Amino acid sequence: MVAVIDYDAGNIKSVEKALVHLGADVVVTREPEKILNADKVILPGVGAFGDAMEKINGYGLEPVIHEVVDKGTPFLGICLGLQLMFERSDEAPSVKGLSLLKGEILRIPVGEYVKIPHMGWNSLHFMNNGRLFRGIEEGAYVYFVHSYYLKAEDENIVTAVTEYNTCIHASVEKDNIFACQFHPEKSSSVGLKMLDNFLRL
Repeated sequence: MVAVIDYDAGNIKSVEKALVHLGADVVVTREPEKILNADKVILPGVGAFGDAMEKINGYGLEPVIHEVVDKGTPFLGICLGLQLMFERSDEAPSVKGLSLLKGEILRIPVGEYVKIPHMGWNSLHFMNNGRLFRGIEEGAYVYFVHSYYLKAEDENIVTAVTEYNTCIHASVEKDNIFACQFHPEKSSSVGLKMLDNFLRL
């Protein structure tokens, strides 16, 4: 069973629909017992960093998430879910993230030909043999919607980067923790393959 954590963030239904399409047994929940008993756990999300952490803490989900990770359950963060997994964000400087991984979330720098938020398809450059990208060609295009980006402290956990007026750490992996800034559930067959790779871990 795959548990998709429900903390009132946007885009949860799209993730659920993609997983069901792949044949997964999916539950969208904020119940600790269901999350802890799942074979895989996904933290999706579209929204603001500060609001999201307030909801996560309000529902008592932070210790549950840490327990899931500590017990070795494969855990995937998507978009805002990736950002929440790190220590801090420029979007809400006084708010502490989940600190599952070391790094910070920075605002995408403004440029002459750069629109913010970054919305659209960008190609990935793969690094460090990420397991989510098995069977996917270098340069594959995926769909992004974000105004802030990850700068991981340890580049050895970065499995994909993309360029959008700066080098964006687009995906990371460390042990049983996985995360991507882009939306695999909106990235056509390439994104479905990534989700399928996660389900097969």
